[in-house]
Amino acid sequence: MKNMRLNSIMAGGVLLLGMYGCTPKVQDYSSYVNSFIGTGGHGHTYPGAIVPNGMIQPGPDTRIYQWDACSGYYYADSTINGFSHTHLSGTGCGDYGDVLLMPTVGRQDYHAMGEESQQMAYASAFSHENETAQPGYYSVFLERYKVKAELTATRRAAIHRYTFPKAEDAGFILDLDYSLQRQTNEEMELEVISDTEIRGRKKTVYWAFDQYINFYAKFSKPFTYTLVTDSMALDQGGPLLPTAKALLQFQTGADEQVLVKVGVSAVDMDGARRNVEADIPEWDFDGVRSAARNSWNDYLSKIDIETNDDDQRIMFYTALYHTGVQPNLFTDADGRYLGMDLKPHQGSVENPVYTVFSLWDTFRAYHPLMTIIDPDLNQAFIRSLILKQREGGILPMWELAGNYTGTMIGYHAASIIADAYTKGYRDFDVQDAYKACIRAAEYDTTGILCPPLVLPHLMPQAKYWKNKIGYVPCDKDNESVAKALEYAYDDWCISLLAEALGDGPNREKYAAFAKGYQVYFDASTRFMRGLDSEGNWRTPFNPRSSNHRNDDYCEGTAWQWTWFVPHDVDGLVDLMGGREAFIGKLDSLFIAPSAMEGESVSVDISGLIGQYAHGNEPSHHIAHLYNYVGQPWRTQELVDEVLHTLYFNDPNGLSGNEDCGQMSAWFVLNSMGFYQVCPGKPVYSIGRPLFDKATIHLKGGKTFAIVTHNNSRENKYVQKMVLNGKELNAPFFAHQDMIDGGTLELTMGGEPLK
Repeated sequence: MKNMRLNSIMAGGVLLLGMYGCTPKVQDYSSYVNSFIGTGGHGHTYPGAIVPNGMIQPGPDTRIYQWDACSGYYYADSTINGFSHTHLSGTGCGDYGDVLLMPTVGRQDYHAMGEESQQMAYASAFSHENETAQPGYYSVFLERYKVKAELTATRRAAIHRYTFPKAEDAGFILDLDYSLQRQTNEEMELEVISDTEIRGRKKTVYWAFDQYINFYAKFSKPFTYTLVTDSMALDQGGPLLPTAKALLQFQTGADEQVLVKVGVSAVDMDGARRNVEADIPEWDFDGVRSAARNSWNDYLSKIDIETNDDDQRIMFYTALYHTGVQPNLFTDADGRYLGMDLKPHQGSVENPVYTVFSLWDTFRAYHPLMTIIDPDLNQAFIRSLILKQREGGILPMWELAGNYTGTMIGYHAASIIADAYTKGYRDFDVQDAYKACIRAAEYDTTGILCPPLVLPHLMPQAKYWKNKIGYVPCDKDNESVAKALEYAYDDWCISLLAEALGDGPNREKYAAFAKGYQVYFDASTRFMRGLDSEGNWRTPFNPRSSNHRNDDYCEGTAWQWTWFVPHDVDGLVDLMGGREAFIGKLDSLFIAPSAMEGESVSVDISGLIGQYAHGNEPSHHIAHLYNYVGQPWRTQELVDEVLHTLYFNDPNGLSGNEDCGQMSAWFVLNSMGFYQVCPGKPVYSIGRPLFDKATIHLKGGKTFAIVTHNNSRENKYVQKMVLNGKELNAPFFAHQDMIDGGTLELTMGGEPLK
């Protein structure tokens, strides 16, 4: 199956080179992308027709609820419910799936299928053999209706093209009450404004407590219609739920094409209409498709690789593609956006606001990658975060559609800000950013605009205890160890900013907090453990125990969390008892039995090598720790193992949730041969490159190349490192070395260089 798909992709790539008029001098990078990677397993990606960081994400929905419906699409499914216009990429929680459109032929059935059904009554069977997904384009043949569906998009609008059979009873169902995870529809409005135009709005309550979506749709063919607004129960005798569906009808000739333009806006319906009019004034589907592909080629061209391994090429550019999916544009074509106060604001198209910030995941590798390939965009993200703090009262942890969700832990906006600052990227209000970071680190529930249920998660009491007594007691707050370790790192980031800005007292204060991780280290077990308010270790203790989101850790165990001290590896080495003891403990992580224990083991603990869990983010830096204790060959062989055993050119090609680009950013960086262990320290740790050559095209026209000599599957060990003609004696180089341009040459061999 994998080889068949690869052949199909590569053949399609050759065809598309001709279709889009590319010359030999212009690579069609998009032809290397397999949009289905991560749509199986628990990757939670989707194959929608999107452009980089676009506001709108039109794509197919194959299921409605449960964990693997987070993105709306799951590769193992065989039916499609329709095509909605908002999707999340690789998240562990679900939302969105707004404004579903489904072409129909024959009777338009919309009766309830039951709360447990993954299908709508109007769903159609499909085959992957008749499905195509490429950057900026999606197509599928709907077997039930004999209709070919095609989707493409701009930054703020989508255009659909449907090829119908000859029919007296063709049409569409536009389902406004539909959403992923069966969200609560608090407000809905649906209005037909002409025989070719329809618009609407709704507010849903789910992961984002106050998600507002407005849409405008214009059809190329006039329709008659019926509005369905009666309440409906999903199951007999169940509660009545509001319904808002438009049943559109028309006649079609054989192979007649009907086009639909759709715009969305968080502000209002007029904003959605203006987004369509600004982005897609004509009915030129192929022109929009070509422009979408060109935008992806621009994004993907930031890195060139040389390799003879077709699978690795596809995996690399698919990973790079996934880093371009989110965050998403949140500013309309007229410059308006929805603020964190849930009010419209007049902003600037030139300085847009973005949404969907999965910061607990993305501070680790995604944002560091952005500082390399698009520092201007990363600074725009920072400006968005600062703006959200001004409007909502605090920096987001996990922001979605202008909502604080309170999801996950830490205050990692501080990491993103500090990392950009230390690398010299400061096109944002540094003083405001610094004050916002301090605000996020202090326990203060006042002035925060969020639902009461969100507030304890957004501003947990753990911050109070950290600041009052120097640690987070496990009997006072949940996930105490994980929270405290991340607070120590984030406080270290704040201390960097304080020092840079000449704030001596806060530099000392937060530098002291940065050492807070030491409290949790139990020398008898050499694990980070929960400590109660009386100063006693939590008992019983089992380092393999997991109780998802309800223990001393967060989506992990003591095995994984003990290593989260990226800002002070030397200090962790000392705690462990010195270099040899540290190495011994680190070795044991990768050879310990992978079995987990507990009544509710976190499903996020996946991609296991021993107790190392690559499928979730807390482990992502650990393989590189060997570089800090003089055993770089261990980093090299472990990175090699992860790259070759936990990433595949296959729908089930990710070992865990994609998490808005983090899982893929790890692959992009490590496959080129390096990784940033500690964002905020502008230093890269050298691992094991996959490619004969990787060339990064930097801002200002410079390039940085990683050239790998004697590269092969067997030669996974670095024998020699030369940076711009000077041999390195340690497996590290600085960010400044990269942005100045130059070449890192790595000579490989089959035996470790000890």
